[in-house]
Amino acid sequence: MARKAGDSGPEQPTASSERQVNLLRKRKYDAMHRGGDPAEKQHPKGKLTARERIDLLLDPGSFTELDAFAVHRTEAFGMGEKKVPGDGVVTGYGAVDGREVFLFSHDASVFGGSLGEVFAEKVCKVMDLAVRAGRPCIGINDSGGARIQEGVVSLAGYANIFHRNVQSSGVVPQISVVAGPCTGGAVYSPAITDFIFMVEHLGYMFITGPEVIRVTTGERVGFEELGGAEVHNIRSGVAHFLSDGEPQAFAGVRRLLSYLPGSNREPPPRVAPADDPDRMEAGLQNLVPENPQQPYDIKAAVRGVLDQESFFEVQEHFAQNLVVGFGRLDGEVVGVVGNQPRILAGALDINGSTKGARFVRFCDAFSIPLVTFVDVPGFLPGTAQEYNGIIRHGAKLLYAFSEASVPKLTVITRKAYGGAYDVMASKHIGGDFNYAWPTAEIAVMGPQAAVNIIFKREIAAAPDPDQKARELVEDYTERFANPYVAAERGFLDDVIEPQQTRPVLIRSLRLLRDKRIERPPRKHGNIPL
Repeated sequence: MARKAGDSGPEQPTASSERQVNLLRKRKYDAMHRGGDPAEKQHPKGKLTARERIDLLLDPGSFTELDAFAVHRTEAFGMGEKKVPGDGVVTGYGAVDGREVFLFSHDASVFGGSLGEVFAEKVCKVMDLAVRAGRPCIGINDSGGARIQEGVVSLAGYANIFHRNVQSSGVVPQISVVAGPCTGGAVYSPAITDFIFMVEHLGYMFITGPEVIRVTTGERVGFEELGGAEVHNIRSGVAHFLSDGEPQAFAGVRRLLSYLPGSNREPPPRVAPADDPDRMEAGLQNLVPENPQQPYDIKAAVRGVLDQESFFEVQEHFAQNLVVGFGRLDGEVVGVVGNQPRILAGALDINGSTKGARFVRFCDAFSIPLVTFVDVPGFLPGTAQEYNGIIRHGAKLLYAFSEASVPKLTVITRKAYGGAYDVMASKHIGGDFNYAWPTAEIAVMGPQAAVNIIFKREIAAAPDPDQKARELVEDYTERFANPYVAAERGFLDDVIEPQQTRPVLIRSLRLLRDKRIERPPRKHGNIPL
């Protein structure tokens, strides 16, 4: 039928346009299947395919793929006959709980997921787009490493990715999921990102593999023992989350993202609170034991103060003497740091200091307020700590807290001794509101150690040295091992009942919502790395 004059309806498709659309559909189908069925290669190994992983991570139907037709450009070693669309990595963007993210997922079914020039270009493109759009970037790692057939070009590709990791740091959140091999130079991209999830028995990371180690040092070690998920979550601290399987890992990524802003240009995501901001937590009243040597769980204090079910611990298995994680106060995201009296009496050591410093700096970069719970007897003594640089590593935590310009709220629950008191977000290094429970003890050192130093001669000369020491300890405790001397000097803003902690912190956080700090101009500081 001929079109009437003025009719603006759509043109009927021509045979030519239909052919072009069908050709496009066929090319897209081929791009997804020309490397064979990925499931046939991945599932027997207990691993998901690159696209199955994306489906687990993103909201259903939200993924848009980029560069699906990209192929490598090398002709060497017969590679000209082995060009597979996508080139071993799936890239694009989608949504998590309705919020956009960019991502790439290594496809180990194509060239073993090895990285070549085009592979790297695809990854760099989504990383650039993430920064430009102000959205998180997530990398799913399952790769055989550099593509040997492409030589130095593949090394250049890695370097281009590393450079973007650095330039993106503190601009957009970067998250890595290690669900397969990640070895050699490839480990440095996840290492620069903010958080690493590792899947137990599937993911592993190391610089040099077991065979190279055997040849060069004679040491025999397996893949799992050398760089498995448990090793890096428990011993090295390289990873942040240990996942039993891939579904748990991607559920963890989704939960982590719920606490993070899209970029440093926007505030963290607030949720409508379901917990009463004025709730008193009566269970905190007797949380701290009367015996100062008896431990308790600082996580009980954290969970009692935060919005219910909101605490999400980070690096749960590493340096357990310091607890860090995200939570919410009246719907607002906060970062939590707390000494754990159940482990090493809550003393700060090398690993705990590094763990805390890294977390504090992340929170500061993305405008996440800090809430610090203090029960610290000092820095861990011993030659192992001193020889391995506790001075330098402890200074990292001091530097991080002092540098942070976000709202900083501190609660001293019990011990706050020596330099460790200063380091743990004290008023003197920029704490905004510093509170203490009546059980707090703020002093240069514990009463017993202080008395042994101050009254060494008097105790030795006494008819009953033990009795004299006990009397002096009691007197010292009454005079100094309490929060009131610090409160008299304004080092504490108030001494509060433990059950009041939640409403007090929420009111303080509201007051600091528009906090601003002017810093002297500089390129950057020089943290003691």
